[in-house]
Amino acid sequence: MSTLNIQITGMTCDHCAKSAEDALNELKGVNATVSFSEGMAKIETQGSVDNNQLLKAVESKGYHASLLNDDGSVTKGGNGSGLHIAIVGTGSGAFAAAIKAVEQGATVTIIEGSETIGGTCVNVGCVPSKIFIRGANIAHLQGHHGIEGVPFNTPNLDRKAMVAQQQEWVDKLRYAKYESILDSNPGINLVRGMARFKDASTLIVTKTDGSEKDIKADRILLAVGASASIPDINGLKGTPFWTSTEALIAESVPQHLIVLGASVVALELAQAFRHLGAKVTILARSTLLSKEISQIGDGLTAAFEDEGIKVMLNTSSDLVQHDEKKFILQTNNGDVVGDQLLVATGRAPNTAALNLDEVGVKTDKRGGIIVDDHMRTNVENIYAAGDCTNQPQFVYVAAAAGTRAARNMTGDDVAIDLSVMPAVVFTDPQVGTVGLTEQQASDQGLDVESRTLDLENVPRALANMDTRGFIRLVAEKDSGRIVGCQVLAHEGGEIIQTAALAIRNKMSIEELADQLFPYLTMVEGLKLCAQTFNKDVKQLSCCAG
Repeated sequence: MSTLNIQITGMTCDHCAKSAEDALNELKGVNATVSFSEGMAKIETQGSVDNNQLLKAVESKGYHASLLNDDGSVTKGGNGSGLHIAIVGTGSGAFAAAIKAVEQGATVTIIEGSETIGGTCVNVGCVPSKIFIRGANIAHLQGHHGIEGVPFNTPNLDRKAMVAQQQEWVDKLRYAKYESILDSNPGINLVRGMARFKDASTLIVTKTDGSEKDIKADRILLAVGASASIPDINGLKGTPFWTSTEALIAESVPQHLIVLGASVVALELAQAFRHLGAKVTILARSTLLSKEISQIGDGLTAAFEDEGIKVMLNTSSDLVQHDEKKFILQTNNGDVVGDQLLVATGRAPNTAALNLDEVGVKTDKRGGIIVDDHMRTNVENIYAAGDCTNQPQFVYVAAAAGTRAARNMTGDDVAIDLSVMPAVVFTDPQVGTVGLTEQQASDQGLDVESRTLDLENVPRALANMDTRGFIRLVAEKDSGRIVGCQVLAHEGGEIIQTAALAIRNKMSIEELADQLFPYLTMVEGLKLCAQTFNKDVKQLSCCAG
């Protein structure tokens, strides 16, 4: 029998500790106890137990695990021993890289120029926006549901209280997933200040007091994220418009919100404010979600208009005025007047201050750092990950890229595969996409066909009395291999990952159609859609196999 200790970070409560403990004790020959207060697993093992399996068991529950030496220090592993890695930024990509680099044996200096660590997702993106959307949807449902016998109710909203609760959760999650890691991981050193390149291996950090410090590193990772991109419209600058950051913490609901933009952030927040009672007008330069198949934009437009949102397609503004009380936007389709303006026209990489030209790091026309599938820039020993690069701007892509960048900086050779990347837009109905559209598949030389299942053919949608939307599958004609899926449906985000797994595992339409799906669930719509390639599902019994 042997004993060892594992340091665990990322736990937020005793339940987390129990989850990690159960995962460890499922391994043969392991007897483990996990303490939340200590952030520690104490383990007794019998026989041959792979330490890596112990670490993976903890990590499978979403926590970070490090094997400790007898003196309490973290065991160094991998090929990074002796390396010093500097990481600019403290978002999900930066922290994923820092944690992995320390596990690989490196020491890490992580540099942050703002007062708050954690990046976009936890502070001003994913976390607060989804709490906001959830609250707004609950308010909306009270007066908009189809259940007879349940009276409608118009809630007396306290927006200030909603924001306070939302920000409490932001603070909790920022501590659990970021600040506590700095407290418990001695291999990561935080330096405050704005970083810029002096040369390819040296960063100059300007601190808040104006003093400067040089930081030399063997490898440098840029993970500085992105921020709201503001269009060059006459009169806009200097007006009190909102970006998503201000909108999420606004303690009052505008009477009439004008939304400039028609992509993910614009649509999620537009609908949320409508659900809180605001009049909303969306100005879309072309269509809603113009990068997706047209049926998604058409379906969302219809759903929004049914809720009273005014959608102005093919509309652009060339002048913004503000008279202390209201905004007046001059557009090609007439003037639009409202008491608040939300500008949500995309996000731009935060790369301008890095002095990239000094070292010759190449960027795209947006200022995004160009990286390959190993997160390498064109300059040796300089890597980049997350929203500041030319990769898709999703937090889970940033985290995956950060981990792989750290491994590659410490001697491994791993790539990121974005060919099966699910994406979700948290409107209602939600948009879920993964893989290729029919047009994209054809452009790649694939001979494909597709089927679209309207939700009126999905029993759970009928039971929900919400048949807005569809499920579409794209598959190769000869092999039947599934290559893409597009969903517009209530809880469509919970459907799309099943399609992603099917694509990842190269399943055919026939194999998906033969799977057992629980009834009544929305995800059963995938099976039904697969069946439409060979059957008329309208002629099947309710849960026909």
